[in-house]
Amino acid sequence: MSDETSSRSSDRNPLTGEHAVSRLRGRVFEAVTFGATAFGIVTVTFLLAYVFNDALRPLTADAGWYLVFLGVLVVPTLALVGYYYLRDPAAGEVALAATGIPVVGLLVGGGLVVLFVEIVTPVQWFGTLLVLLLAAAVVLAHRRLRPDAAVERLAVTLLAPLLAVVGVPAVAVDWTARTPLTGTELFTVAFSTPELLSSVPELFGALPIRPVGWVLLVASVTVPTAFLFGRIVAHRREDDRGVWETIAASVVVVSAGVFLAPLVGLNAENWVVLASVTVIPTGTYLEGVLRRREGTSGLAFPVVLVAGGLLGTTLVGALGFAGPEAWLDWGFLTSPTSRDPERAGIYPPLVGSVMMLVVIVVSAFPVGVAAAVYLEEYAPDGGIAGRLVDLIEINIGNLAGVPSVVYGLLGLALFIKGMDLQSGIVVVGGLTVGLLVLPIIIISAQESIRAVPDSQCRASYGMGATRWQTTRNVVLPRALPGILTGTILALGRAIGETAPLLMIGAASSVRLAPDGFFDKFSAMPRQIFAWSSEFDADFRFGVLAAGVVTLLVVLLVMNGTAILVRNRYQRGR
Repeated sequence: MSDETSSRSSDRNPLTGEHAVSRLRGRVFEAVTFGATAFGIVTVTFLLAYVFNDALRPLTADAGWYLVFLGVLVVPTLALVGYYYLRDPAAGEVALAATGIPVVGLLVGGGLVVLFVEIVTPVQWFGTLLVLLLAAAVVLAHRRLRPDAAVERLAVTLLAPLLAVVGVPAVAVDWTARTPLTGTELFTVAFSTPELLSSVPELFGALPIRPVGWVLLVASVTVPTAFLFGRIVAHRREDDRGVWETIAASVVVVSAGVFLAPLVGLNAENWVVLASVTVIPTGTYLEGVLRRREGTSGLAFPVVLVAGGLLGTTLVGALGFAGPEAWLDWGFLTSPTSRDPERAGIYPPLVGSVMMLVVIVVSAFPVGVAAAVYLEEYAPDGGIAGRLVDLIEINIGNLAGVPSVVYGLLGLALFIKGMDLQSGIVVVGGLTVGLLVLPIIIISAQESIRAVPDSQCRASYGMGATRWQTTRNVVLPRALPGILTGTILALGRAIGETAPLLMIGAASSVRLAPDGFFDKFSAMPRQIFAWSSEFDADFRFGVLAAGVVTLLVVLLVMNGTAILVRNRYQRGR
């Protein structure tokens, strides 16, 4: 009994007389979680190092090559990182953003360049944008002339741009036949290989006199992009002139760069696209940093990176030091696959992945956001209808965890067997993978909409706004950052899926990139899977590793973009 008393008294605080709570369990739990986290990070690091070693083959470079880049690039970069971490954290944040925004812009610009090279010409793009603007004018005019005809306006909004851009199907069908056409036959006749009347973009392209391609891209890519970012500048300055100044400066810079682009191996059209999605966002961010005058020393970081890379390249060339004989190089990104591993590339699957993402964004994003808005803002709460909505939400959550191969079978049954579309084409792959990520988009959009403060919605209702006005002007603008974050993460999963592509018959290897959305295609994960079954060891270790690194870089950039968007808007900046 005395031993038990002494044991309890040892846990008693001599000042307050209260028993102290043991922290042993908490410290053990902290140690276990830290160990599990460290083990996971170390394991993933070793795996990535193994793959990067096979793709880049760093040990094949001369020792002098490493010494040069160590002195002119690595040491100055690490010194700046240490300074930002210890002395100026705000500058470190600026350095990260000032480096990441151009990288993301180049990635997005590369995807757009692929689209303009393989799918659409500048003339077609300008004609399409012109049609959309005219359609918007028609919708606004209809709204003013017939404000109560909501159904008519919805039909005009949906059909006018589609018919003007795609063309009116001029289908020759024997309507006197006694056997009526089924829904599948009508879909196949009307949309698979239709004979179309001339669309507005085609009529614009047939004009005998029109501006050159890069001028059309400046008008249809640079100006809209500058307008969007100019609104950010105007909001910072609280001055509407910021929009027009941004547009004018962007047009001048991009147009002047057209004449210098050939010096770096770019044609005028590719330069306009890359500069529009890289220079304009970067310049907008730099304007904000200089205006705040906070962390401006972080702008030195990208300068040191670029200058160190250029200086190192010049020095190793002058001194004759050989770099690593990497499988992943510019030729790998721009070449088609081959039976010879030294000449194998990933360009056609890269184009196929980009085109598949376009189909996913166009099909899954509007449907997912619309479903989330209905479930959160319009769906009934009680009664039988409310229980049905609850059942739908439960099923959406369950669908988010269904294996991807099941969605591949669904796409095979729905689009190929049901709609009689050709197997292995871009639109089938995009729609199938779009079904896979649709529940994820719906759930992330619902969470973002729920995060909007209820007080703001009540204030909008108190001012006499309708439910749709509140949703459009209050809920969606504040939920948009979270919706975009969830969508980007969902697209990151979509671009890495292989099983659905196997089910819908995506090609294991193609020599030519698809020219349209109804062409046969291959995607990066499908091509990587094909390389894994090659007998040649160079394919299974070198070429495959280069493809994996390419896919990982795309995924990391997309996920990093989502994280930056989320953090930026969480801080309210």
